[in-house]
Amino acid sequence: MTATVTLSDRLPLRCGLVLPNRMMKSALSEGLANAGHSPDVRLERLYTRWGAGGYGLVVTGNVMVDRDHLGEPGNVVIDDDRDMDAVTRWAKATKDGGVPIWMQINHPGRQANPLATRHRPVAPSAVAPKIPGMPTPRALTDAEIEAIIDRFAATAGVAEAAGFDGVQIHGAHGYLVSQFLSPSANQRTDRWGGDPQRRMRFVLEIVRRIRATVAPSFALGIKLNSADFQRGGFTEDESRNVVGQLAEEAIDLIEISGGSYESPAMMGRDGRAASTRAREAYFLDYAQTVRAVAGAVPLAVTGGFRTVTAMADAVGSGACDLVGIGRPTCTIPDAAASVLGTETDRLAAMPITAGLRGPLAKMSFARSFDGALDLQWHTDQLHRLGAGLDPDPRRPWWKTMVTMLQRNGLDAFRSKRS
Repeated sequence: MTATVTLSDRLPLRCGLVLPNRMMKSALSEGLANAGHSPDVRLERLYTRWGAGGYGLVVTGNVMVDRDHLGEPGNVVIDDDRDMDAVTRWAKATKDGGVPIWMQINHPGRQANPLATRHRPVAPSAVAPKIPGMPTPRALTDAEIEAIIDRFAATAGVAEAAGFDGVQIHGAHGYLVSQFLSPSANQRTDRWGGDPQRRMRFVLEIVRRIRATVAPSFALGIKLNSADFQRGGFTEDESRNVVGQLAEEAIDLIEISGGSYESPAMMGRDGRAASTRAREAYFLDYAQTVRAVAGAVPLAVTGGFRTVTAMADAVGSGACDLVGIGRPTCTIPDAAASVLGTETDRLAAMPITAGLRGPLAKMSFARSFDGALDLQWHTDQLHRLGAGLDPDPRRPWWKTMVTMLQRNGLDAFRSKRS
């Protein structure tokens, strides 16, 4: 009789890395790079807190592989080894707490932030996202696609040299990898698009090129959408096929999320029924359907977990192998220690809203505004931690509105990376 897996159990990965438990601090965009897009002491302070937080794995916010294309102001960019000392200190700040750290690596594609990016966005095809104020991107050439794949591999090589334990490819939330997978964003008819097999070529080539660059003991994971939740977009059936293909590659962990900033399912704001949104772990049902095709590759699920019971049941039932926690770690840096030490039975959720009423509350702008406000409020908490302060769960929404305008201008009012 097989013993039930618990949140405290170790998780061995294919590459040989063993995670000390089943709690993962999932990626959160920190916006804490300096003016040269390098990591500095603020990230060291923040990750020292998370490194002591009891997690089995810590994944960084999305690091850009090309400094000409940024997802948002304050992104760290690693496209060569110019900041090796700072990147090494960043990894060490976490690992000193006994926790493995992976760098999430990303290219925004058509979701490049207009304020942070001085070049026209690029994408598989010249199709604009349905986000107000976002320009129509330029379609990438074949040679440019190959160069971006090389950039992902180069960034992974720098991460390995700096002491990170692995990298996670960001293949979700409407960024470039996700764009290549989506039939609505990728309308190419060459070797990079035209059918599901060719649309997944981009991500498979990234995986293979990273593996050819780093040591077998260096971990490689991916964050993948269950679906885009948009008409004509990436479907769950297509996602299952991608998982099946990835399972045949040298992948160590697949994290399941979903949606994009046109339909932000990862925040529970995609218009689904209230009963569905209220249920914890937005993507757990999908994870159960890919369990078989994932084979021996462990699955992580992020999005909506709040109670210890739900987390323990998800891992104990085999629906997933790792529980990802995002926004709660902004106000509870040691969330994993609290859960594993039975100090709490629920992680406090901080839904931030401007509280618009009447006709204003029914406008699409209201949902976008509240979504952006929520994300920026949690970013404010990360900035406090980076400054050496404690979180401020009582921070009023209007103070965040001021800081989001200071950081991002009017572009702050579109939903951003969670």
